[in-house]
Amino acid sequence: MSRFRSYATILCIASALSAQTISLGAEDLTVLKPAADGVTAEQAFEQWLTREFVAMTELRSGAFEKMLKSAAACREWQEQRRTFFLERIGGLPERTPLDARITGTLKGNGYRVEKIILETRPAFHLTANLYLPETPPPWPAVLVACGHSHDGKAAGQYQLVCMLLARHGMAAICYDPIGQGERYQMLDTTKERTVFDDAPHVKVPHPNVRLMCTTEHTATGFSSALIGANVAQFRIWDGMRVIDYLQSRKDIIAEKIGCTGNSGGGTETAYLMALEDRIVAAAPGCYLTTFRKLIETLGPQDGEQNIFGQIAFGMDEADYCIMRAPKPTLICAGKRDATFDFGGTWEVFRDAKRFYSRLGSPETIDMAVPDAPHGFTLQLREAVTRFMSRWLLGKDVIVREIAKLPDSFTDDELRALSLPDWTPEQLQCMPKGQVLLTPGERSVFEINAEIAIALRKSRESTWLRMDDVAKKKTIRETIGARADDTTPSIEKLGIIERDFCKITKVAIAAEEGLRLPALLFVPKKPSRKATLYLHGTSMKTDAAPGGPIEQLVQQGHTVLAAELRGIGETETGLRRKVFGAGRFGRDNLEILTAYLMGKSYVGMRTDDVGRWTRVLKTMADEVHLLAIGEAAIPALHAAALDRTAYKSTTLREMIPSWDSLVSATEAVDQSVNTVHGVLRHYDLPDLRKMIGVEGEAAGSK
Repeated sequence: MSRFRSYATILCIASALSAQTISLGAEDLTVLKPAADGVTAEQAFEQWLTREFVAMTELRSGAFEKMLKSAAACREWQEQRRTFFLERIGGLPERTPLDARITGTLKGNGYRVEKIILETRPAFHLTANLYLPETPPPWPAVLVACGHSHDGKAAGQYQLVCMLLARHGMAAICYDPIGQGERYQMLDTTKERTVFDDAPHVKVPHPNVRLMCTTEHTATGFSSALIGANVAQFRIWDGMRVIDYLQSRKDIIAEKIGCTGNSGGGTETAYLMALEDRIVAAAPGCYLTTFRKLIETLGPQDGEQNIFGQIAFGMDEADYCIMRAPKPTLICAGKRDATFDFGGTWEVFRDAKRFYSRLGSPETIDMAVPDAPHGFTLQLREAVTRFMSRWLLGKDVIVREIAKLPDSFTDDELRALSLPDWTPEQLQCMPKGQVLLTPGERSVFEINAEIAIALRKSRESTWLRMDDVAKKKTIRETIGARADDTTPSIEKLGIIERDFCKITKVAIAAEEGLRLPALLFVPKKPSRKATLYLHGTSMKTDAAPGGPIEQLVQQGHTVLAAELRGIGETETGLRRKVFGAGRFGRDNLEILTAYLMGKSYVGMRTDDVGRWTRVLKTMADEVHLLAIGEAAIPALHAAALDRTAYKSTTLREMIPSWDSLVSATEAVDQSVNTVHGVLRHYDLPDLRKMIGVEGEAAGSK
């Protein structure tokens, strides 16, 4: 990854503050101590985010209660959320020829399987298995969306539900999502593996696959976010094109289409049923809960499960059911689900049931909740098959996957009683087992990069026509920065004496309950020049005796080494261990929480830079800005929004552009720099030009 090389060093500030003096021998540069209620600095930012998040969900609940007063208001609620949803996923692409191919067939007990390849977008293929009944056609058909199984459509529980549906007179098509099965998007053809790079205890489904499916989903998610889309668009469009294919077949009843899925497949089912009117009956499984419960437990999940700003807009998971009301919907869940809290699932059902009742159709939404863990369990497979038979065949039937169950059984014993018929290799559609190994095939990253190129061409002319006021307005709105000119008060927390300077520990209040720390280095003979020194790792990084900061101080300059939220002492994510965290940053879950709220770390941190700058301007005649790593992009924004604030700006270790991230399959720890839709408006080089800087570094102007 390209980095900014080191450039001119900038400096300074003066102010003598009195506080307790700490001897050099006991030097401790930590500023913030736990609050009176025991909340530590590293917990404060996450707790502030959670409070803000909860407040937004409560606003949605209040609006929901008012909306229920009339059927007209209910219809408006549905349409508002559909419009918002489609806009936030980036709309839908153009329908192009599917070029459907059947590459093989399998004969099972009471059904047969066709192996299907569809071209859902130009040079972008989907692999699927279509399970067909032995009864005479035509049949209704059910989409079976995969959860996060590395084998995709070949995972045992998805085979089993497809077989069960086919044996009860319904076609079932299970297809690989991107990043799973035969559709991994980040292959390594130079090396063969037996286990995942990011999960060495898990066997890979193909020797060229290197990263977990959830890691791929989040990576493609950040790529999509930069162009104002969501990787969910790919999964939604896949499902819609599968329906196109089913309706093109003479052996399928076109107006009798159902959809079901578990976990990540429950997510896709929820999305499809909310947006696709052709789905008559839908049964999302082991996904629906409230976002409040999700944030309070495991936190946000991978890329496609987070729609930018949906919580601020007032769209919670119950709305996926509500958007399709009054069409038949079965919410499937496990009472002992450790991933998606059942208490939240019950709240989703309550809201949806009330909405369906308001429209006069309370009987068309129901729940299936066995005393079972997370998964498309036998109980749920049977419940879904009964539900689909009722609404697609017009038959109420007794469904038994296993003729006679023992009186009691454990989860493991129950799983052992149901075994899939086929291996992943037998269900494979592509000759080499991966679509990306086909010459000319495009990945999600390549498709997004093509869109980014088109956006660049359109935005460049628009940006050039804007005056300075319009550009600043666009920047603020894009990153969500506040138009705030208040100067925060400084809290003095201690003093450390060194040979060449005095270090004062200070803090400011960035939000209610969230303080930010800094170290104020004052030389023995200070000048009236000041430097805001922002390091993306910690204010302590360059603060050691003889280090870069002290070298500036020895030249007579005063330096304020300050931290932005989520950096250094307030960095979050220490309590959570998730796959892919090293790639996306240990604070990835908090970044996604903010994303759901319509907030970017870049925007919030830009506000923090402004706060520290206003503090310095009360103490010095001349302020310089120096930012490194994670602090660089917020600093660049602050400089662009107030070009008179800084005598000079120096940026180091900053990516050259957001454009470079869209196609970057190897970008590490860049989720913190993601701004939704930013490439529709501007890129980092545009801001460098605003402050009079060209090339790879920012210097005096």
